[in-house]
Amino acid sequence: MRKTRFALASLLATVAMALVATPVAAQASATSELINQLNGKLLYVAIPITVLVEAILIYTVIKYRNSERALPTKENRRLEITWTIATAIVLLFVGVASYGVLADENVTHQGNDIDMNDDPVVVTAEAYQWGWNMYYPEEGNFTTGNKIVVPKDRPVYFQVTSQDVIHGFHVPKLGLKQDAMPRATDTIKTVAYEEGTYQGYCTEYCGVAHSQMYFTVEVVSQDEYQDWLDEQKQQSSSQ
Repeated sequence: MRKTRFALASLLATVAMALVATPVAAQASATSELINQLNGKLLYVAIPITVLVEAILIYTVIKYRNSERALPTKENRRLEITWTIATAIVLLFVGVASYGVLADENVTHQGNDIDMNDDPVVVTAEAYQWGWNMYYPEEGNFTTGNKIVVPKDRPVYFQVTSQDVIHGFHVPKLGLKQDAMPRATDTIKTVAYEEGTYQGYCTEYCGVAHSQMYFTVEVVSQDEYQDWLDEQKQQSSSQ
């Protein structure tokens, strides 16, 4: 019984530590940071549970390996109540931690409203068979084909839509994923933290050339972004 209590105490202590633990590795965006933090917390809970269950399984196999027949388990209400409470605590932690991430607008943006007070960058990602057109509606609505350029440390809204069939807008390293629905627009939001070029692609099988639906998201400094933006506007006005 003492061993069981010790195991439960260790499990609950791990859950408590997971509540305040955060990964130290740099994250590419606000979205990926929230998702990876949640995955880390759930991992801290899953590992001791897995170890405990496997230890009990191995102990049971070794102890009763020579038994000729199975014996009924003796009733132990205290142990049953303890396990029920421990399970409830774990599930409560998972629910609260998950809700805290899913309710964040950088993971699940509600509606298509955009707060222009934060000086955001707005990009319309329009999918078609089989490619992408990226537009900047707040900057003259010029298009950059399948390339997106955004500044770091500034809110970015992606308005995702489709010309024909269902496609999928996905940038794994930035933690971005949204279905592109015909005749509908869904908005997702993030803030990029790390400069670099990130690969994006379609995640819905949309026809024979589905594998060609790649695009890139390039995160640059604010000065580089402004220079690029001025260049795109100049090219657009001269056409």
